[in-house]
Amino acid sequence: MHEMSLSMDTVDLVVEQATQQGFNKVTKVWLEIGVLSCVEPDTIKFCFDLAAKETIAQDAKLEIVPKAGEAHCYDCDKAVSLAQRGESCPICQGYKLKVLQGDEMRIKEIEVE
Repeated sequence: MHEMSLSMDTVDLVVEQATQQGFNKVTKVWLEIGVLSCVEPDTIKFCFDLAAKETIAQDAKLEIVPKAGEAHCYDCDKAVSLAQRGESCPICQGYKLKVLQGDEMRIKEIEVE
């Protein structure tokens, strides 16, 4: 379950940034997760809560912001939307696709006190 290590890294980064800025409590974190990232939002929420225990991010609310998947199709030379990995091009049904966005995960915003 790679979501646990991702959550631990996220909490570490959030706590580090909040502490460096002089805050003593993280109340909310917005995490942007691409639909092509192979990260399960429900699992990441569960793991985030565990990883945040006994830190200044304990009890912080985690908001998941989905990021749409986009790819370039080499067969029809079009930019296309994808809902999941392994899909064919919705225009030509080709599989020669290069992901342009939607496979990332990033901290979008942090709310602190």
